[in-house]
Amino acid sequence: MATLDIAMYAVHLLFAGVWTGSVVFMTVAVLPIAHDGTVNAEPLVPVVGRLRTVSRASAAVLFLTGGHLAGQFYTVESLTGSTRGYLVIAMLVLWLALAALVEIGSGKLVDGFDQKKVREPARNARPFFLVATAAALLLLIDGGLLAGGFGV
Repeated sequence: MATLDIAMYAVHLLFAGVWTGSVVFMTVAVLPIAHDGTVNAEPLVPVVGRLRTVSRASAAVLFLTGGHLAGQFYTVESLTGSTRGYLVIAMLVLWLALAALVEIGSGKLVDGFDQKKVREPARNARPFFLVATAAALLLLIDGGLLAGGFGV
């Protein structure tokens, strides 16, 4: 594996971990205190803003690094005709789902926070973040299978 490929792989893994971790943290730590009304909207606005920044930056970086890695190690035939290729395609689908779910969920939070509401926006965003968390965990499992040589 060339030095550039190793660098792309490392950056890919770093951003995947940060992105999935931030989504899981939002789901298990931030949303419950918002839903309980323990905190008001004002301190949560920058938290959601940072989550959106992390999500958007990670999605872009993962698209670029993943595209590079797929271009280096796969052909159209191997992507559409092998177990590893199916895992890569599943990763792309989960990546798109995660990006969309975070955007929708965070949008529901921001809309409510703008009205100085906390409990209702947290309740409305929760299903999106639960599914986003599931997608994030599936992405990590998928990545682990690929990294471990599954389907070689």
